[in-house]
Amino acid sequence: MLSLLRDKSRSEKTIRAAEKTRQTWFGHITSLLNRSSINEIPWTEIEDLLIAADVGLTTTELLIERTKEGLRQNKPSHPDDAIDVLKNEMVTLLTIDRPIKMSGAHTKPTALLFVGVNGAGKTTSIAKLARLYTDEGNKVILGAADTFRAAAIEQLQSWGNRLKVDVIAHQSGADPGAVAFDTLEAARSRHADIVIIDTAGRLHTKSNLMEEVKKIRRVLSKRDDVVQSVLLTLEATTGQNGLLQAKVFSEAMGCDGVFLTKLDGTAKGGIVLAIAHDLNLPVLFIGTGENLDDIGTFHPRQFVEALFNSKTAT
Repeated sequence: MLSLLRDKSRSEKTIRAAEKTRQTWFGHITSLLNRSSINEIPWTEIEDLLIAADVGLTTTELLIERTKEGLRQNKPSHPDDAIDVLKNEMVTLLTIDRPIKMSGAHTKPTALLFVGVNGAGKTTSIAKLARLYTDEGNKVILGAADTFRAAAIEQLQSWGNRLKVDVIAHQSGADPGAVAFDTLEAARSRHADIVIIDTAGRLHTKSNLMEEVKKIRRVLSKRDDVVQSVLLTLEATTGQNGLLQAKVFSEAMGCDGVFLTKLDGTAKGGIVLAIAHDLNLPVLFIGTGENLDDIGTFHPRQFVEALFNSKTAT
């Protein structure tokens, strides 16, 4: 029962995270379409609203063209049909079938490597995900491979104490690859299901710093007793500028998905569409606040419906 209540709460927070974007941009799109006949849709105004919502120019142009084509093929007569076509195109764009690879075996844990720049909320996101997985009955171990900042190690250890999960850490300045190796060894010996490894926040322009993260990835890749995925932590409030970070990290690390943080009242939710289109990366999780339960598993249809309708069913 407690797990169901938490799932419902997380779903509601996901919907509320889209509230400002709905009120400010997508609500206006709905109004424009409702006031227009099918043959007189103000596409230029709709395009401007999508771009303002951080959907991005190329993604907006794609959505508009696909929506127009859908209307030409189906020949609808009611404005609601145009809204449905646009929503369906958005869901299609967001639906990238690339779930996190899960081993499902104690002898072969799932390792999640978190990468991203400082300030994106990486360590807090790790704690939220650890909470989510422990709530599902998994044994979780955390690895403090951000050895460049003593405060990062202490922060992860503090979260571990609160969550009652083990944290593998070395001294500040230690080799991050060694921390990752020891974390995997501990996971195997303690029969952990999930390993989540923190890394130092990198500026995407610093190639030498990026090499340290690549080294951790190589440590994971050499192990045949672990199933690994790389999650990019991206802050929703960075908007289109954040896509450059995502592109560089994804090309360097082969990222599998995005944990989008700070998707609350200050963010423009259209960025999820740009991430999917420009980077071909699925948004897997979203952060909606600072508390441990402020996390949602991203569902394209639910999110799109929430952008257009404040009374979306969970």
